[in-house]
Amino acid sequence: MATVLSVSGSPSASSRTGRLLRHLDQRLAAQGHRVIPLDVRTIPAEALLGADFRHPAIVEATELFARADGVVVGTPVYKASYSGVLKALLDLLPQYALTGKTVLPLATGGTTAHVLAIDYALRPVLNSMGAAHIVQGWFTLDKDITAHDDGTVTVAPAAAEALTQVVDQFSAALGHAPYLAAAS
Repeated sequence: MATVLSVSGSPSASSRTGRLLRHLDQRLAAQGHRVIPLDVRTIPAEALLGADFRHPAIVEATELFARADGVVVGTPVYKASYSGVLKALLDLLPQYALTGKTVLPLATGGTTAHVLAIDYALRPVLNSMGAAHIVQGWFTLDKDITAHDDGTVTVAPAAAEALTQVVDQFSAALGHAPYLAAAS
């Protein structure tokens, strides 16, 4: 069983990105992984923007990254890049915080014009932080994610199938072949 840190880089509490990640966390947990969710928006702004490396929330986040075998990083795309709150957190982590880790980059956005944000904005940063293996990421259109009042989401069939494939590839890269096809 691998420990997976699932990081939502959305600044919004009602974010489709965050809800999608929690939905995918369930699949990873059903496959036997220990999943730890981290919503960057819950880290105090003064710690993130003030670059307070000693703030307890920053210390805790750094420890979560250190303990993880794999990291799922999800972000909404703003102006063709990942979110500012995610950038603020990544800037405060040690230079090689992802060394030896398998990473799954995910992004959401309103238009396919932003589909390359994973490869041109997020992937280089994750690589520079020493990720051992960055698996194929996936961009999901906002219109393919329906958020329900109870906090759950429904994902359009084609997007759900693609997400299932990338999550299962991530799981396999962690050394634990997925075994619950019904977990979608």
